[in-house]
Amino acid sequence: KSFEFEDVVRWTAQQGCREMESRRSGLYHTRSQDSVYEDIISDVLRENPYEDIKVSPMCIPIMRSRNWTVTQRRTPCTPKLPPKPLTLRVNADRLQEVYKQSAMSHFQSSNPGTPRPPTTKPAAAYRTQRQPQYVSRIEEIFQAKRGKKRVKNQTSASRDELSGTESDPEEITKKGGSQRLVYVQSTLKRRPGYRTLERDLIQLQQQQLFQLFVVVSLRKRSPGNTYYPEITQQFPTKFEKTSRMSRETEDRLKAIPNFCFPDAQDWRPSADINSETFSFVLTGEDGTRWFGYCRKILPCGKGKRLPEVHCIISRLGCFNLFAKILEEVERRREISPALVHPFMRSVMEAPFPAPGRTITVKSFLPGSGNEELTLCRPVDSRLEHVDFESLLQCLSVSTLLQVFASLLLERRVIFIADKLGTLSRCAHSALALLYPFTWQHTFVPVLPANMLDISCSPTPFVMGALSPSLDQLLDLPIEEVLIVDLCADKFVVQMGDEDCILPSKLQAALQEVLESREEMLEHCSEDRKEDECSLSALVSEAFVRLFVELVGHYPLHIETGYNGVRELNRETFRKSHPSRGVRQFLQLFMDTQMFAGFIQDRELRKGGVKGLFEVRAAEYLASCPEPEPSGVNKFLKGL
Repeated sequence: KSFEFEDVVRWTAQQGCREMESRRSGLYHTRSQDSVYEDIISDVLRENPYEDIKVSPMCIPIMRSRNWTVTQRRTPCTPKLPPKPLTLRVNADRLQEVYKQSAMSHFQSSNPGTPRPPTTKPAAAYRTQRQPQYVSRIEEIFQAKRGKKRVKNQTSASRDELSGTESDPEEITKKGGSQRLVYVQSTLKRRPGYRTLERDLIQLQQQQLFQLFVVVSLRKRSPGNTYYPEITQQFPTKFEKTSRMSRETEDRLKAIPNFCFPDAQDWRPSADINSETFSFVLTGEDGTRWFGYCRKILPCGKGKRLPEVHCIISRLGCFNLFAKILEEVERRREISPALVHPFMRSVMEAPFPAPGRTITVKSFLPGSGNEELTLCRPVDSRLEHVDFESLLQCLSVSTLLQVFASLLLERRVIFIADKLGTLSRCAHSALALLYPFTWQHTFVPVLPANMLDISCSPTPFVMGALSPSLDQLLDLPIEEVLIVDLCADKFVVQMGDEDCILPSKLQAALQEVLESREEMLEHCSEDRKEDECSLSALVSEAFVRLFVELVGHYPLHIETGYNGVRELNRETFRKSHPSRGVRQFLQLFMDTQMFAGFIQDRELRKGGVKGLFEVRAAEYLASCPEPEPSGVNKFLKGL
């Protein structure tokens, strides 16, 4: 019995004059002008739930001509009914939506004037340019170490949370795992608030390029032959007392000289000193960071002289941009010190550059006339302020991975080196390995000798100290700290479990990539540009691949609550990974401030420029197979 037109028959039965006609064709009035079902042919496009059913010719109703209006002719008239119920394809639609959004957002941000690519191939947007060979080689190594297991969908993951097998033997001892969990959770309780990098950058959009420029010189103490650092010039010279930012700047003025010359007591006049560029970071009580970019030079003159440091204080972490400015400052100071302030005024008046944008600074130089300095802020700051070559020369791959694992759990780390440049470069490079995550705690790449007591802080930190300060550090009551000697490639003090933090398979894959880095670069340099085959780019790709394997599936588990706030479903996110070792690591890692800041950064960054991690994560999700239907969904798909 057909129930579709049951009420049509009932309606025609009440019409005695049309009884015979309704018996001949019960479908006649369904498409006529006086049909009560006339709204089926409407302007709303709908999907026909019976489109897969082969219709018999005897069931086709008789069509009559219809008087169309002008407005109806402008719109398509193909009838479609409501879409299929969402309950039949929740997981498939969820995956397809994430793949499509990730691919489209990257394609549109990189090519705003280009039409969208086909949605059937979401990964095609990333294949428009041929990638370096080492990218595919890194992917092959991780796939070989990981095996065929891929990220599970939300429903199946909850059933197989503890489905560890003999082929996946990663285990963390109960004692060690519980101690690490207690440490991470206690850290989060001590500092529940955090400031993310993306939030800082949003607040900086209307800020100046830098806040302060100073020249720090050495002055001789009256008794003895030792020297102390002192600010001899600064720009701007005065601050408004009513400005909160100005008061903070004045407070930091007292600490800047010690960071420019952390070893002031060891300096002596010299006639030949190589210029050196380094940096430091000042962290405020509220978590805000001020970056100090320094260039140590020997002033013009004859005979033995003391060096001086040009220092720019800014809230923007972009080393190459400010290194270029400092080179121009040195160039002008060699001609005349009077040329420095007008140039820095032009730089300060320049607009704050957005990621990937370029600004032009105009200035006058005697003998050359008006000049334009082009400053570009990179789209992705992962390779800014890093020198992975120095870090890999100082530390073996095994030691480096243990330091990296300690940083992921936000432990206290102190680097020791005999040179200021080595200490600064290695400390910054170690934190750059955390991309796309951002270190949320205290960071002092070069700690002055008279400020070593800061290392007794109970909160996480990353610090650097010169080798003469090591004995004094060992006498301080520092708890749970990792002290790394960069010159000897060894741990002076360690916890003992650094090699058991990362999942063993992914750690083995990352170690193999780093150990074969020279071979990969040799094959890459044959047909690629020099900057595309740099060591920094390869190392960054390797660590990004590790994070893609660990947390690249997080977009599948972002849910919108009743209040409209998008949050991560932590349980399904962790349980969806097929590796027991990864699940145990995520249980620790999700409680860090670094992870909380990462999720918030991604929501704030939504719709903006996509970095390397977003690109690789989208490719990773696009390569994952769609979840297989189960239960009723599988039965309906079979039909």
